[in-house]
Amino acid sequence: MGTTCIIGFDSAWTDNVRGRGAICALVRSNGEAVRFKPPRQASFKEALEFINSEHRTCDNCLVALDQPTIVPNSTGSRPVDRVAGSLIGFIGGGVQPANRSRMGMFDGDAPIWRFRRDLVATEDPEVSRTARHGIFLVEVFPALALPVFEVAFNGYRQGPKYNPARKTFRSRDWDAVIETVARYARTARIYGVEAWTRELAARRPPRKADQDQLDAVLCALIGFHWLAKPRADSIMIGDLTSGYMISPANASTRTRLETAAARHRVPLDGVI
Repeated sequence: MGTTCIIGFDSAWTDNVRGRGAICALVRSNGEAVRFKPPRQASFKEALEFINSEHRTCDNCLVALDQPTIVPNSTGSRPVDRVAGSLIGFIGGGVQPANRSRMGMFDGDAPIWRFRRDLVATEDPEVSRTARHGIFLVEVFPALALPVFEVAFNGYRQGPKYNPARKTFRSRDWDAVIETVARYARTARIYGVEAWTRELAARRPPRKADQDQLDAVLCALIGFHWLAKPRADSIMIGDLTSGYMISPANASTRTRLETAAARHRVPLDGVI
């Protein structure tokens, strides 16, 4: 089966030197043991260098990016964002609108477009699941994965408030998200993540950069879930024209997303 490298990249959406994103990697050899390369802070340029370095040692590479990658609309929100918002709003969060008028994020000179161009990746989530060679890019959203990875988050206004830069931050939620990541990695036998989470939990008080690293790991776990778990355990919202996301899914989250997708006429898993 060869070696697959799964990159988790929380880009922070802009190229602010004071607010770089974070990146990490999972390396899966012959479909068996998975090794973990802990997150580090990274700009778009540094992320590209990291990805290219990892790809040189792997047969196949999947980059799971926490940022919209297809944004054709000049204003408002993408259809996929409205569907994702049905679940995120239910658990007490929000979805930032992605449109071309957001300067520095999605305008014509935004760093995301240079990153996509220089990455030279195939952006086709379904193909990435069966490919043996190449580099692939998928858009992910950690907030959609958390109520699947931890059912306690999947309740009305029960989503975790774990951003240390916000007044809504709750330390118990920070600890709960860390434990959720550790438990998933332990169950999936991804070596090294659990030890890293213990180190992260010891950083008090946590900083925004720590959350970026935690989200990068969540991105990598979503990518792993997409490739390693049965297809029915994930969902693709939207399409490759108007924008999409992939996410883990269970019966409860899938039902809520299906209802919203039908209302907004947005494809789920390729079907409207």
